[in-house]
Amino acid sequence: MGRAFQNRKESMAKTSDQNAKVYSKFSREIYVTAKSGGIDPDGNLALRSLLDRAKRSQVPAHVIDKALDKAKGGAGEDFAVARYEGFGPGNVMVIVDCLTDNPNRTFGDVRLCFTKTKCKIGTQGTVSHMFDHCAIFVFPSEDEEGVLDALMEADVDVTDIESADGNITVFTPHSEYFKAKQALSDSIANISFEVDEIQFVPQTTVDVTGDDVEMFEKFMDMLNDLDDVQNVYHNASF
Repeated sequence: MGRAFQNRKESMAKTSDQNAKVYSKFSREIYVTAKSGGIDPDGNLALRSLLDRAKRSQVPAHVIDKALDKAKGGAGEDFAVARYEGFGPGNVMVIVDCLTDNPNRTFGDVRLCFTKTKCKIGTQGTVSHMFDHCAIFVFPSEDEEGVLDALMEADVDVTDIESADGNITVFTPHSEYFKAKQALSDSIANISFEVDEIQFVPQTTVDVTGDDVEMFEKFMDMLNDLDDVQNVYHNASF
């Protein structure tokens, strides 16, 4: 079907490769998810998936436990989801997902990242229509036909599936995430997901060249340094 995950994973980058930043972002997301849906992973599927991702990212247990304890106490900050869209260096399309306790501050901080790199922040819907909001699963297997059959039997809407280098990659609409994960877990014993996330996948990519490369890296670094930013999605290709 042609949508190779390996070719696109750069366009679905996490906001930071620095451990402290990763831990901080997971901690905030775990707290928000547990506070809104309960601290029991068996009763809060979103939390269970988030904890699985945190462990795969080697987030220390004490960081996870602290976030859960904070949510259990019921006190603390009230965070809201904020999403900003616009055009980055080289006219690439960018989506910035945030968790914030002060939307005015966060908007100002994100807008500054755009303006200081000669970019343009837009309104909601400016670029998101050019991304697919997908659930993505990557796991070791070579039985593409068997995996597809299992998903079809579970009535999962599969938008893409491919096999490469001993791994299967499955794309479904984001609304099918839990159903798809359950179907895969039921059909494949001891399945181990290398990727198990909902992301924005660009429908097209834009080549970034020349001076725009350095400016784009500066733009991403500025966003990465913002505590409120959770994920950045873009359609840049280098």
